Amino acid sequence: MRITQNGKLFLFFFFISFLFIAVSAGESKCECSHEDDEANKAGANKYKIAAIPSVLTAGVIGVLFPLLGKFFPSLKPETTFFFVTKAFAAGVILATGFMHVLPEGYEKLTSPCLKGEAWEFPFTGFVAMVAAILTLSVDSFATSYFHRLHFKTSKRIGDGEEQGGGGGGGDELGLHVHAHGHTHGIVGVESGESEVQLHRTRVVAQVLEVGIIVHSVVIGISLGASQSPDTAKALFAALMFHQCFEGLGLGGCIAQGNFNFMSITIMSIFFSVTTPVGIAVGMAISSSYNESSPTALIVQGVLNAASAGILIYMSLVDFLAADFMHPKMQKNTRLQIMAHISLLVGAGIMSLLAKWA
Repeated sequence: MRITQNGKLFLFFFFISFLFIAVSAGESKCECSHEDDEANKAGANKYKIAAIPSVLTAGVIGVLFPLLGKFFPSLKPETTFFFVTKAFAAGVILATGFMHVLPEGYEKLTSPCLKGEAWEFPFTGFVAMVAAILTLSVDSFATSYFHRLHFKTSKRIGDGEEQGGGGGGGDELGLHVHAHGHTHGIVGVESGESEVQLHRTRVVAQVLEVGIIVHSVVIGISLGASQSPDTAKALFAALMFHQCFEGLGLGGCIAQGNFNFMSITIMSIFFSVTTPVGIAVGMAISSSYNESSPTALIVQGVLNAASAGILIYMSLVDFLAADFMHPKMQKNTRLQIMAHISLLVGAGIMSLLAKWA
């Protein structure tokens, strides 16, 4: 039951994404479809087959690196190294949203293959905006829920103590219980705030993984369905860095969530295998898949736009704003400078990769 609760959200987006894209595989080609003259299926397959274990390994290394904090103290959350590393990862995720996913969404949803005046509306920006608002709603309502849940629990404990202390014993005992109740309340508030923040961090990690998985499905199928050796080669190299850096950001978020071993395993596996599985599915449908068909364009465009909205919101609000306004960083100018440099380096490297993927 535990596995179902942690995995059902990822499974839903995972299989829905594959379902929609697979539906477009057998559609007739639109007039905008083009065949690459240099297409060489055998040559492209060489890179696709090599990409599956390579991308898988890169994803595993990226997502597990921040989780090594349990064994290496310097990698634990709240350390200087962790803040700098997380700033780098946040820059990677931010650049992924702005430089990789959002432009891809615009390209798909503004394709000349989509006929009609309705497609003159900027759907990509609209979908990204709605996705960001929905992410905010999930973030807000989840935090509010855990706050109310803890308040009710604390109130029941407080009422129980008052009833237990009201049965006599003199003024001295009553004063002792009253004083103990105040002390317990202060400790309870502090521990409660910590517990609520922990739950919120877990929600953030799960929502971030959904955004990454949606994008990974699309880009994996794009590589698997590619018929050009040059395109497959470029995507192969770019995806290795892509998975490693995105895994770094996700792994840091998972590490802060303090998940149990089973949850960490499930989330790490889902992230690591999504792109390789997408590549395999793309290879399986490459002979009939038409990326210029209206359904394929709409599905990929909407998924990319939604993923971009999620990634941009998460990187700006839950990573950068939270960490750069953290008391530890605000009191340490050297750490602030290091974090800003790390952020720019992460965003810059990922922006350069946008030339290939």
